[in-house]
Amino acid sequence: MQNFWNTVSKYPIFITGVVLGVLLNALKPLAPLFKNPVTAIALVSVFVAGFAFIGFTLRAMLGLGMA
Repeated sequence: MQNFWNTVSKYPIFITGVVLGVLLNALKPLAPLFKNPVTAIALVSVFVAGFAFIGFTLRAMLGLGMA
């Protein structure tokens, strides 16, 4: 039984590694865009707008924030 829990305890580390690897590989092509201030501002604005959109959509879907 100890071997089972030892194996199960390794899964969070594996999942964290996979998620970080995917994020780093997805964001790597965007790194050169941060060298130019205009494209950096545009890229940051797109990220903020995307997170706001997801946040507002989830609030509306879950009924949060309704008085």
